[in-house]
Amino acid sequence: MISGAALCLVPFIAYIAWRNSRRHTLKDIRGPPSQSFWLGSEKVQRNAKQVGDLEFQWVHEYGPTWMAKGCLGEEVLWTADPRALQYIFHTSGYRFSKRTLANETTRLFTGESILVTDPVDHQRHRKIMNPAFGAAQLRTFLPVFRRSAARVSQKWKDTIQLGEQSDRCIMNVNETLSRMTLDVIGEVAFDHRFGVLDDNGVGHELVHAFNNLFVDTFLHPSSLDLVFKATWRFLPQPILNCLKYLPYREYRRFATYLQTAIRTGKAIVNEKAAGTEKGSKDIISILVQSNLKEDARSQLSEREMLSQIATILVAGHDTTSSTLTWMLYELSKHPEDQRRIRDEIKAARANAEARGDADLLPSDLSNMAFTNAVIKEALRIHPIVPTLIREADSDDVIPLAQPIETKSGKIIHEIPISKGQGITASICTYNRLPSVWGEDADEWNPNRFLDDSRERSSLGVFANLMTFSAGLRACIGWRFAVLEMQAVLVELIENFEYRFPEGVEVIRLNAGLMAPMVEGKMDEGLQMPLEVTVIS
Repeated sequence: MISGAALCLVPFIAYIAWRNSRRHTLKDIRGPPSQSFWLGSEKVQRNAKQVGDLEFQWVHEYGPTWMAKGCLGEEVLWTADPRALQYIFHTSGYRFSKRTLANETTRLFTGESILVTDPVDHQRHRKIMNPAFGAAQLRTFLPVFRRSAARVSQKWKDTIQLGEQSDRCIMNVNETLSRMTLDVIGEVAFDHRFGVLDDNGVGHELVHAFNNLFVDTFLHPSSLDLVFKATWRFLPQPILNCLKYLPYREYRRFATYLQTAIRTGKAIVNEKAAGTEKGSKDIISILVQSNLKEDARSQLSEREMLSQIATILVAGHDTTSSTLTWMLYELSKHPEDQRRIRDEIKAARANAEARGDADLLPSDLSNMAFTNAVIKEALRIHPIVPTLIREADSDDVIPLAQPIETKSGKIIHEIPISKGQGITASICTYNRLPSVWGEDADEWNPNRFLDDSRERSSLGVFANLMTFSAGLRACIGWRFAVLEMQAVLVELIENFEYRFPEGVEVIRLNAGLMAPMVEGKMDEGLQMPLEVTVIS
């Protein structure tokens, strides 16, 4: 049997070698040494102690563009170069598709969503969903953001009062923020109350399905799993469609989440279909309305509609809660920044009172310069999705802002690539490039966003960051996320002080998303323990 398997591998490896021989080679591009034909540098990179540690080392050694071997001997072009990213994501967005690995993994937990569509369907999905994420519509969501943040404040105050000290305690802020953002997405996207914050998610199947979802599926993949996934790019779609039936933990977890989200979505859709008012602009109402239109070109199928719900639940709550978690982590180490935010809040409230307004308006939140600088700096230092992977749909030439030196000593300003070339955009590395962010790019410094004299390229959809991706496939809900973070941060800084507890080490782990975990307690899942003190 073993000899039979070996015989099957011979033609497969020969095919890979033949395929690679017919392309532009990246062999002259410098990069880290390959560990083996089977794993390349993939396992070393995926199992780094902290997200980005190796990439930060590689960019220092090779420049912002390098070649790293992937599994099965594949040459993968890695880049954090701003001009290359501009070209790939902005200039030529639909000419650089998501790779099979990214698409099929995403399909496992979002179904046939906007995240896995081809260019034609992506434009159709996006056109239908855009009205729900416009600036005017988002303003109507602000009261929900405020109410949910206020419930977090009250929950933390109640928890603190039950502790040994009446004014402070150490708590896992990530857990509460994750439940809050799930409640928020339920109300503003679906006009539905999940109520998971009120009962701590006890007995709630969505909370159970979400709990450590990405840790259980992405963290520390085995060598066999990495090699298996590397073969996906050679498989036809009918076989890829069967991945969801594999009896392994990752696939079972994703299938359970998708089934739970679809079951929840169907109940919401049925409820909304019976009572949706014309002109209603919450996301599910827009999807239901579009499905009732006669023009088939603008309709979403039932499968697509339910897949959007699964997507919105993941993207709308997990990413925002993680960013808020990392934001409080940084502020817990910089109490002077907390004080500056409180001073801005006091000034903004005074202005609102002088106008006769009972609460802050979206414009007040946008005008709080330092508070917004803190949000931008958190998004820069802690991009929740640290890498994006793409594939060239045709032969092309990638331009570079920063020339690189090849192994043969040449200085090159562009890189010719072949159709099918795999590209990994290192978002966490771009967000820390000294050439873009200054010599202190590795340090926490919100003031960099208050310096108007600094020259920056125009990249991404927000603050020159790649955290929300960029171009045609940029995050459709980025404005939603920023407004929610503004409202929640104001509430939580106004009512509490944060300090990082002694003797604790929080590390950034690559679990699909940038996951906070405590060194030595990784079996306990996502954690961000902070000392939280009530401001009297």
